[in-house]
Amino acid sequence: MTDAAPRPALPFVREIIYAEPFAMARRLKAGERPARALTLLESVQRHEHLGRYSFLACDPAQTLVVENGIAILDGERQSVEPFPLLQRLIGQRPRAHVAGLPPFQGGWAGYISYDYGRHLEPKAKIPAFPPLCPDMVFHRFDTVIATDHLQERAWIISATAGEADDIEARLKQKQAALGPASVPGLGPEISRARHEENVRRTVDYILAGDIFQANITQSFSAPEPEGFDPLALYGRLRERNPATFATLLDYDGIKVISSSPERLVRFDGRIAEARPIKGTRRRDPDPTRDQGLMIELQASRKDRAENVMIVDLLRNDLSRVSKPGTVHVPVLCGLETYANVHHLVSVVQGELQAGKSVADLLSAVFPGGSITGAPKIRAMEVIAELEERPRGVYCGSIGYIGFNGHCDFNIAIRTVEVAGGMVRVQGGGGITARSQATAEYEESLTKIARLREAVAEGVS
Repeated sequence: MTDAAPRPALPFVREIIYAEPFAMARRLKAGERPARALTLLESVQRHEHLGRYSFLACDPAQTLVVENGIAILDGERQSVEPFPLLQRLIGQRPRAHVAGLPPFQGGWAGYISYDYGRHLEPKAKIPAFPPLCPDMVFHRFDTVIATDHLQERAWIISATAGEADDIEARLKQKQAALGPASVPGLGPEISRARHEENVRRTVDYILAGDIFQANITQSFSAPEPEGFDPLALYGRLRERNPATFATLLDYDGIKVISSSPERLVRFDGRIAEARPIKGTRRRDPDPTRDQGLMIELQASRKDRAENVMIVDLLRNDLSRVSKPGTVHVPVLCGLETYANVHHLVSVVQGELQAGKSVADLLSAVFPGGSITGAPKIRAMEVIAELEERPRGVYCGSIGYIGFNGHCDFNIAIRTVEVAGGMVRVQGGGGITARSQATAEYEESLTKIARLREAVAEGVS
């Protein structure tokens, strides 16, 4: 006789007054009991499909930290690999999903650093750089504030009425005052000449037939100022660069402020969807010139070829866990416009095989092809050789896995990381055989212009 599987419990649901999630986050950080492990997954740029929902949570019931590939659950080292462990933890606390409410109704949320990718590809020759942060940090949140921006409605979804009472009472506090968010001295970690040489060396690898493309980046950093307030910086950034996959993580030892427009993968219980971005042009305040830049991007052979190559990579990644014949591309090189840039975006979908889990899906697609290159493993080796440093959360992923096994993760681009006493901003782009070093350097700056402005504001 075997033990029966746990029966899914119904969550407690209470509708509350609709408000901006960032304003609610500031209230939770106020008072005598400021929020721990504040996690805000916010759709700042509204969109019927991509920018509809936001989620806010704090005070986790459990914490999973991964260091050097080793999982540590609530301070105790585990023998199980991190992704399978997450899958096991989700199965231990099933919760019935309430139809008609936003998709994340409690579960695990946090980040996966780019550098964890080397543990998923053990054959890759990637050195273990001194880490900028833990490989992963995930928290179990039994209570979530979920917002539907299309309907302009919000709910507290929790395990008990008492937990909902507590959160609702804290939402009536005055908002926490914002502290300093400027970072003096934010400067490049490598010279322009070095970055352009890295681009040229990548082109040499491509012409030699070693790779098809690789995503090469550069970093800007400065010491974390005394009293630095990640909420204040996030507030600036969400105004200057509103994004569909914005995030604020205020964790012990690490703060992450992101305004990413890109999804790594979403899983709704049947269909997995990736949305790779490749191809960028700056926005122009003059409508005529802006339209010209859009037309130029759509007509660019170089940018379209770059996008198509990553689509092929993601089709291969998804096919590893999808039912045969179900992987398809409903959108190829579609144009999307954001506050600072225009992008070419594609959509790749596949139906998950029976017996495959979210853990299998994440293992198959992480790190995202758009921020590695093709073929993925060799591109990751070239990146490590040329950049000679870890990336941390940047180019990793931030998101959630619900108690129902559904998930949604971004790719952590347009991201500020505060860890180890340093503030870092990184940017880059995909390099192909047609890439010009000067143009690639300028594109890397265009992508993070709003981040650098937000970080530098008020610095004299």
